[in-house]
Order: sequence, then structure tokens, then C-alpha cells
Amino acid sequence: MNTVAPVVLAAGLTAPIVLAVLFGALLHASWNALIKSGRDKQLDTALIHSLGFFLALPLLLYIGLPSATSWPYIATSTAIHLGYYIALAGAYRHGDLGLTYPLMRGTAPLLVALGSFTFIGERLSLVAWIGVAVVCAGVLTLGLSRSALHVGDESQRRKALTFALCNAAIIALYTVVDGIGVRASGNALAYVAALFLFDGIPYLLLVTWQRPAAQRGAALRYMAGRWKLASVGTLASLGSYAIALWAMTRAPVALVAALRETSVLFAAVIGTLLLREPFGWQRAIGTVVVVCGVIALRFG
Repeated sequence: MNTVAPVVLAAGLTAPIVLAVLFGALLHASWNALIKSGRDKQLDTALIHSLGFFLALPLLLYIGLPSATSWPYIATSTAIHLGYYIALAGAYRHGDLGLTYPLMRGTAPLLVALGSFTFIGERLSLVAWIGVAVVCAGVLTLGLSRSALHVGDESQRRKALTFALCNAAIIALYTVVDGIGVRASGNALAYVAALFLFDGIPYLLLVTWQRPAAQRGAALRYMAGRWKLASVGTLASLGSYAIALWAMTRAPVALVAALRETSVLFAAVIGTLLLREPFGWQRAIGTVVVVCGVIALRFG
């Protein structure tokens, strides 16, 4: 892959790529807010991603399979995503969307930048590195506001922080793997469809198996009542990641990953307007910092 990265790096973040990734960020924040709004985070997470099978199968039948060289990356990413879903549901079970989502997304881009340099050979300019760092700082400022840090008791907050920070490392890992895999696939949509074909069902089975037998009937009834809304989340999830991986075939993985984390801005707005989570002056400052980081990414 080192022969691909310099060519992609030269393309940079063009205006169409920036706009596409920003739209994908909105989609990403939306399906995360849907999970947070539900009574059972594990079941909602499992339902949204297991429904991906029913979108992915017809897509693959229509557009064809990704290149054989990308399948090892698909298999690796599928295994990593299982850990991601477990940590995601745990973070949302113990903390607000406004705390856990920014922490997960805000610490990952720097790890992605280091990983893409090490494993893909991408070299960012000084301005681009500053942009990545500034976006991370802005996202963390949004998430670590006074209101977010003081939601719930200390034990719950520590659990939320642990899940969120572990998931940041998981996000960075699968982002680098998929950044390499999608460039080998020949078709970003086919690559994402192959991921969604396999990665949701195992988590649904795991969640169902972990439930006591007496509770499984209630779990099935809960999902039966949520599947229509969850289908919207599935579309948003698939669309968001397809946009991000398409962008990674045309721009550096680290820059796309950092730009995608502007989803925290949308999450903060959704959390405030729909989930009644507080929005204070510190989050306003974080918003300004993120915007400055995006500008640096665009021109870095």
C-alpha cells in the first residue's frame, strides 16, 4: 500500500470531499443519537447493525464483490468491529452522548494519524498535523465540558470514560485497517457492503446469548417494536461509513478520519435539542476550535 499513499496524499482534501465527509459526519451522529435515545443500548446497537445484512446483500448482488485482495482486511475489520460495538453500548449505558461520543471520536484521529504513517506511509504536512491536533482538542473540549463531566455518580462516570477511551483505540485500529482495505478493494461501496454483511449478525447473537433465557422474549419484542426506526439508523450508518471510506481512496486516511469527527458537533446539537443534554459555554468554545481545525485540514 505504500505505493498508493503518496498519490492519494497529493490529492488532499478538496471541497467536494470535505462536503461529503461533513454530510457523513451528520449521518454518523444521527444513528449514535438514536442508540442513546433507546431504553436498551445493546439491543439498539445490535439491531441497527444486524439489519445491515439486509441492505448489504442486495448491494453486493448488484455491484459485485470487492477485490479478493481486500478480503483479509474485511475479515480483520469485522473482528475489530465486534469489540467496537461492545464498547459502544457500554459507554452509552454509563454516560451521556455528550460525554462519551466526543471522547471516543476525539482521541481517535491522532492515533489514526500515527497508524497511517506507520502502516500506510502517509506523511502529513505540518499544517495538516496541526489541523488533526486542533480538531481533537476541539472535540475533547466539547466532550469534557463541566456539564458532561458531572452527569451521574463518580462510579458511572469512570466506567463511561473507560469504555469511551478503549473504544477510541478500537476506532483508530479499524480505521487504519479499512483505509488500507478499501484502497485494495476497487470499490468503496462494495467494501462497506461486505463489512455490513458480516459484522452485525455476530454481535446480535452475542447480545441475545448473554441475556437470561427468561428475558429473551422481552428482547425480541423490544426489537420488533424498534426495527423501523432502527432501519433508518442502519441506512445512516452504512451511508456514513461508505462516504468516509470513499474519501479515504482520494485523500489521506488521517485527514478524512479527523474531518469525520466533526460529527461531534452534530451530536452536541442533537443531544441538546432532542435528548435534553446541556450545552454550555465550553462546548461553544469547542465548536469554534473544531471549525479552526477543519480549516487547517482543508488547506494543509
